[in-house]
Amino acid sequence: MAVPKKKTSKSRKNMRRAHDFLTAPASSVCPQCKSPKQPHRVCPTCGTYKGKEVLKTEDL
Repeated sequence: MAVPKKKTSKSRKNMRRAHDFLTAPASSVCPQCKSPKQPHRVCPTCGTYKGKEVLKTEDL
C-alpha cells in the first residue's frame, strides 16, 4: 500500500484545489428585447433565436 513519505503542506493542498471553484454562468443580451439570456439559447422572454421566432410566448 502506498504511504506518503512527507506531509502535504496546506499550500500544496490548496494549490491542487485551485481549479475546484464554481463559476457563474455566462450571460448575454437579447438583441430583440434587450433582456439577459444565456448565449446560444432561445430567449426565455421573447422566444427568439438568431433573429427568428422559435417559441410562441404569451404577452401578459
